[in-house]
Amino acid sequence: MTQIPEISFTLETDAEGGRYLAHIAGKPEPGELTFKRQGENRILVDHVRVPHSLRGNGIATALARHLVAEARAKGFTAYPQCPFMVSQAQKNPDWADVIEPV
Repeated sequence: MTQIPEISFTLETDAEGGRYLAHIAGKPEPGELTFKRQGENRILVDHVRVPHSLRGNGIATALARHLVAEARAKGFTAYPQCPFMVSQAQKNPDWADVIEPV
């Protein structure tokens, strides 16, 4: 059985958008989910990237779940544009309160 690594998240933003980073101790590159602002309470998720060294650890899914938790806590919605987030939204209809339909 593969042990799921402990993941910590950070957020970097600027006036146009930002990114959530998923860090695993001992790994130099984080996974990332990037977004653009679409108004005060809406973002457009345009990319999820996981470096080769982290693939197979559930990092992309962890980023998607983290985004949903952040949206609920901070009161914004997200429009998924990247294929990964679109597929995650379809697999998780309970996210419909914060992830807009495509």
